[in-house]
Amino acid sequence: MREDGAVRIAVVPGSFDPVTLGHLDVIGRTARLFDRVHVLVTHNPGKQALLEVDERVRLIRESLAEAGVDGVEVDSLSSGLLVDYCRKVGAEALVKGLRSSTDAAYETPMAMVNRDLAGVETLFLVAQPATSHVSSSLIRQVAALGGDIAPYVPRAVAAALQPEGPVRG
Repeated sequence: MREDGAVRIAVVPGSFDPVTLGHLDVIGRTARLFDRVHVLVTHNPGKQALLEVDERVRLIRESLAEAGVDGVEVDSLSSGLLVDYCRKVGAEALVKGLRSSTDAAYETPMAMVNRDLAGVETLFLVAQPATSHVSSSLIRQVAALGGDIAPYVPRAVAAALQPEGPVRG
């Protein structure tokens, strides 16, 4: 809580298709910095989704419970501006994880526009080295080809994407 008694609220947006251990790390670190955190599953028109939005929300909730991360609300946004959602919940910050300079180059213009549109600041958390090479698209590809995704995703995600376990050759 701030000195004036106001609650500090952050939004962690993403497609989370699927949620990875890297995502959980960023969400957990955000939960330690803010009083309330909203994880927001967003639609990315530039990506072909593997999981339905409701399934992604469910997997995030299960994964957060498994990881012992409390005080996080999980919601979805199918249309409209992210900053409008931030205004609605009273968020003062967006939090994004950065894995590389490529992520920073992609995220920085959006952060500037979000600040211009609504005065919402974007905070970047640098990925942990153990997860900095993992992306949801890579997980989808490995899972589709029968590879073992368990080291990179929460148990709920591994079970959802590989219910019989990975194919080993």
